[in-house]
Amino acid sequence: MNSAAKKIIHVPRRFVAEEWGGTETVILEISRQQQRAGWQPEIFTSMALAKQREETIGGVPVKRFPYCYPFFGLNATDKAALDKKGGNLLSLSLFNALCRAGSVRLFHAHALKRLGGEVRTVARWLKKPFVVSLHGGVFDVPTAELGTMLKPIENKTEWGKPFGALFGSRRVLEDADFVICVGQSEMEKARQQLTHDRIAYLPNGVDCAKFAGGDGAAFRAKHGIPAGAFLALNISRIDAQKNQLLALAAFAQLCAHQPQAFLFLIGPETQPDYAKKLRDFISANQLGNRVKILPGVRNDNPELIQAFHACDVFVLPSMHEPFGIVVLEAWSCGKPVIVSRVGGLQALVREGETGFFIDPNTSNAPMDLAMKLNRFAAEPELKSQVGANGLREARLKYDWAQIGQQLEVLYRRAEENCAHRS
Repeated sequence: MNSAAKKIIHVPRRFVAEEWGGTETVILEISRQQQRAGWQPEIFTSMALAKQREETIGGVPVKRFPYCYPFFGLNATDKAALDKKGGNLLSLSLFNALCRAGSVRLFHAHALKRLGGEVRTVARWLKKPFVVSLHGGVFDVPTAELGTMLKPIENKTEWGKPFGALFGSRRVLEDADFVICVGQSEMEKARQQLTHDRIAYLPNGVDCAKFAGGDGAAFRAKHGIPAGAFLALNISRIDAQKNQLLALAAFAQLCAHQPQAFLFLIGPETQPDYAKKLRDFISANQLGNRVKILPGVRNDNPELIQAFHACDVFVLPSMHEPFGIVVLEAWSCGKPVIVSRVGGLQALVREGETGFFIDPNTSNAPMDLAMKLNRFAAEPELKSQVGANGLREARLKYDWAQIGQQLEVLYRRAEENCAHRS
């Protein structure tokens, strides 16, 4: 290994501020920790949903490259849907840039399939270590959601299979010098299906100091929410996976008990058809004065932190959730959470202590969620205690500095594995 190499290259499928999610947060925050430790992280990604070829986001350089989806018959709507979620893209210019990246310590892939295969191939050619992070959607994804992700390429002829074979796309996880899972359930399933033990669980983190200060009163004033009104908040992609429709159904029942209740849904609209379903429900149930959807708030907008501080409870009724980084953000603002008992959330939240669970797959899920919302509205002491417990949990276990140190340990193990393989 070249001990003098300082560059670490992160490769996600896309990386844009306007379409931010948990994966982008993780990559940016670990890159910042690496900068503080003296490394030189860079982000190589596609031009998906982006306008600029190069920019700096949060102090980290981002380089983007042309790409395509190698299927015959894709129209603009299909391509846009793939850009938003799950597209198996091909970028030969990104592959070329990885080959010419210079002195690199390590490659860190945040995608699989063809893009992950490109990282695998370059790393093996250059005899450099590469790790793969599973941010969900590999071993622990419901069949229904997988069908939604694949719908744009349904009945389309794929011409990119030779590139997948060339880059060893199906060997990415088997050949990785280390596989990192952000969720415990994903890690357990990865260990069952992969033939090696180079697998570890590394949770996401949170910048507690960043979320400590937020003007909740300003957010309420801007959006016409009275100071004493009960406000439930969801911040996530407007997407069937995130299941905001359940939050709306529960909120409609809550209104019978809390005449001054409000619900805000904040996040990019990755599924326009699903967003329309939400708006139709709001209209049909005459909730327009109580529910607001804010789809265009960038991740670096202070209004997001203000929204956390403005709310009384944070709700995440997802159908599946690899980890749930927004839960950490809510805790960092001292807010209680109500989440689905799925995926990584099962290990993250402690029932009755740092939040409450619901089962999104039962017929009485709306009533259960409404009752738990009403409990927080009616019991301010419970709301304060559960929020305080969550804040303590975030500070003790999930600060990004701790996560960055744990990641460095995994990087060193990956380097040892690579040296042994070489």
